[in-house]
Amino acid sequence: MTNTTETINTVAPKVEAEVLSGPTPRQILLAKILGHKGLMFGAIVLLTIFLMALFAPLLAPYDPYQQDLMHRMIPPVWDAKGSWENILGTDHLGRDYLSRLLYGARISLAIGAIAALISGIIGTSMGVAAGYFGGRVDACVTFLINVRLAMPVVLVALAVVALFGGSLQVVITVLGLLLWDRFAVVMRSATLQLRSMEYVTAAKAIGCSTKRILFSEIMPNIANSLIVIVTLEMAHAILLEAALSFLGLGVQPPTPSWGLMVSEGKQMLLFQPWMIAIPGVALFILVLAINLLGDGLRDVSAPENRN
Repeated sequence: MTNTTETINTVAPKVEAEVLSGPTPRQILLAKILGHKGLMFGAIVLLTIFLMALFAPLLAPYDPYQQDLMHRMIPPVWDAKGSWENILGTDHLGRDYLSRLLYGARISLAIGAIAALISGIIGTSMGVAAGYFGGRVDACVTFLINVRLAMPVVLVALAVVALFGGSLQVVITVLGLLLWDRFAVVMRSATLQLRSMEYVTAAKAIGCSTKRILFSEIMPNIANSLIVIVTLEMAHAILLEAALSFLGLGVQPPTPSWGLMVSEGKQMLLFQPWMIAIPGVALFILVLAINLLGDGLRDVSAPENRN
């Protein structure tokens, strides 16, 4: 009996040590991230595009604004008439297409990130205030959301940009002020669900300030939904900028923009389809990577909410 007791006393600390030495929450999260194919694909592609845009001055073989009419409309290198001097060919003004594509990534990423940041601040503030305080605040925010949803984004953006002129600053400001409605709707709904939770009630009971409750109890628990909306609106802003530039009311030439490149190549669609295909595929890959990254982060951070 004594030997059995000694054996149990000897084995118990080892078992307890093995349990305590298991994977940490950080290791579990890292394993989930590395095991999510969509998230990893989106992250790698988005990081690659970001690095290409960041180091565009080093990677671009030519000045994206340099014109050479003697070498205009050169096809890409995979075409029989292509040349390795211009890997992706040249446009109608003889500008190197690869150089303009690399610098155009800067425009798309900047517009998407800044517009999503502006709209996120506006929409999140309104949605959290409406969901937490309720009453007249909720009624006022709901009215503003309904007004915004009644306004067609593309038509309003076209009108405003046509009125104030197309430029990078105007496009970013207009998109940032028009894309906040989804943030407000989702954040309001999430906050309405959280404000009746026990930990929020407990925080109120012990006398925590409203600021502390909002930033310590509410915001961390709606971060998962916020991540998804940020990525969706970032991709939405990039596509809207491309649409405005395609219509001639976005980023103005000679600034390299993927939407503007598509617009400049539309006249040669039947003869030089690569002029539209290259920037179009670049837009598709960028938007796909952003959406996959956002959806993957949502899966990893809150898998219990996914069916």
